[in-house]
Amino acid sequence: MSWTDDRVQQLKTLWAEGHSASAIAGQIGYLTRNAVIGKVHRLGLSGRPKTQRPRRARRSRPHTTPRRRPISVFRHQRVVIVEDTVEAALAKLGPAPETAVTIQTLTADTCRWPEGDPRAPGFHFCGRTPGSSGPYCGPHDWIAHDH
Repeated sequence: MSWTDDRVQQLKTLWAEGHSASAIAGQIGYLTRNAVIGKVHRLGLSGRPKTQRPRRARRSRPHTTPRRRPISVFRHQRVVIVEDTVEAALAKLGPAPETAVTIQTLTADTCRWPEGDPRAPGFHFCGRTPGSSGPYCGPHDWIAHDH
């Protein structure tokens, strides 16, 4: 299909009337929307004015300071303890295991949250009991997904 003078004139007329590229392709026939858009750009036809939609009045909201989301600890045990900080939630959860949990000692029953720099000596994993929703304990699950 080639662009004849008649088809180019029809394109210019339909474009000026505000028809979409898809509608123009359908009316001229044997064209795609992209072919119409390409020809419009090659011809340098001006863009059409955007239709003005009536603006809805915006509802004003009172200004409030953002609040932290509370942490739900022990989500997997259906006990909810609401805390303001991750540190407070970890303190309620209890101390980490006595021995550091390394990559060799990880099991399905240990939290896999990395603590420290993996390249530094002393790097270990959290080691607390994970929740039922994933590999992390309650506070670390909150950090990973909700924070």
